[in-house]
Amino acid sequence: MSVSEPSDFLRDEPWCERIFNGDWIRPLGGSCSVIEPATGEVLTVTGLADAADIAFASLNAARVQPAWAALGPRERAEIFRKAAALAQQHFAELALYIARESGGSLFKGEHEVREAIVLLHQAAGLLSQPHGLVLPSEAGRLSYARRLPHGVVGVISPFNFPLVLSLRSVAPALAAGNAVVLKPDPQTPVSGGFIIALLFEAAGLPKGLLQVLPGAAVAGEALCRDPHVRMIAFTGSTAAGRKVAEVAGRHLKKVALELGGKNSLIVLEDADLELAASNAAWGAWLHQGQICMATGRILAHESIAEKLVRRLAEKARAITVGNAARGEAVLGPLINKRQLQRVHEIVTESVTAGATLEAGGEFERLFYQPTVLSGVRPGMRAFDEEIFGPVATVVSFTSDDEAIDLANRTEYGLSAGIISPSVGRAMAMGEQLNCGLLHINDQTVADECINPFGGRGNSGNAGSVGGPADWDEYTQWQWVTVKDKAPRYPF
Repeated sequence: MSVSEPSDFLRDEPWCERIFNGDWIRPLGGSCSVIEPATGEVLTVTGLADAADIAFASLNAARVQPAWAALGPRERAEIFRKAAALAQQHFAELALYIARESGGSLFKGEHEVREAIVLLHQAAGLLSQPHGLVLPSEAGRLSYARRLPHGVVGVISPFNFPLVLSLRSVAPALAAGNAVVLKPDPQTPVSGGFIIALLFEAAGLPKGLLQVLPGAAVAGEALCRDPHVRMIAFTGSTAAGRKVAEVAGRHLKKVALELGGKNSLIVLEDADLELAASNAAWGAWLHQGQICMATGRILAHESIAEKLVRRLAEKARAITVGNAARGEAVLGPLINKRQLQRVHEIVTESVTAGATLEAGGEFERLFYQPTVLSGVRPGMRAFDEEIFGPVATVVSFTSDDEAIDLANRTEYGLSAGIISPSVGRAMAMGEQLNCGLLHINDQTVADECINPFGGRGNSGNAGSVGGPADWDEYTQWQWVTVKDKAPRYPF
């Protein structure tokens, strides 16, 4: 299928001015136009949920959840396998829509669909794993612990990788026996929500178990307050995550937070410079830098920093920027004007503070040129803040200890990478980095869906999602003891 062909699976747009509760219904909150970032044109119009819509969805989800949890694991697993097969069948059209809606390249859209298929198979596999364990106990008593679903899980997902970052919570939460109320970002409601609804609807998921309601902050707050929702899984900025945790915490909900990052890639003096530059460029500019794991700092040994900067600047000038979803460029637009203005402010203020603009720093509409800043130091916005734009910031260091100190000089603790043929030395440095994801001889952007994914510090709240972490996140333990006959106690 070429990128210009009409969609098949998505053609009828059942979400037009609607939300999903097992059926496609008009919400009380009205409608929302979805703008394609690359063109500025309206891509579609969806429903927009308000607090009353959230309350109704949460109640409905709570009513149908017990029957789902009681369904046999093989029956549940088959639904996930069917959804995965549907995603594979409609791979090209899903990838194109995701690329257009999120302002990404077609490669990025294809990556999301591939990962979504893995996530669905992972969820099916979750159901064939042990759901508990037998504990040692006194003679004559059976003691075991089993995992039970929370009930209703609320998922709040972002715009940057909308399908993956929604489904990585939706799929395991459903597999564990929960119902899910999903609030995707209203900038990417189809990729982050309605595609998932269509896949599960066609795969035979019972009605009401998945509710998809795009909405603004008022809808997210209602989800965090609702008494029928027992867990919130949130992916987004640290500032928004604090608000989510505060509201959900007051209502004693479990909260899983995957937040921002200011991730360092350390390049030691013995690194292959071309490989290092390739890794740094990919980590800093992939999807216009709009990734929580993006390489936010490139820490280069002083002996090679200047050469590395020169190679990065050459790469920046060679990269095309435009409508990447249509194959017209390598990088696409930023998601909206507000984000573009913030990126440009960080660049210009850092230059004013003494950094050197080596390449980029210019934009047209939402298209920001890949940018290289050298001479970046602590105290500059480019050093301290998560940029979420295509900006490579290079910081030089003189020793391993200084590199470690610079990498750890942040409130965040998500991802880090070290480039060096001295693997033992790199691993020893990595042991001292405050991060949840560590990559030796790779850049900072990596996730394979089967790994526990989570950050330290203000990048999360000490939890992880994915792989072996999913049972811990989306279920809770119940201890059960069984005796043949009740004992006689001295009272």
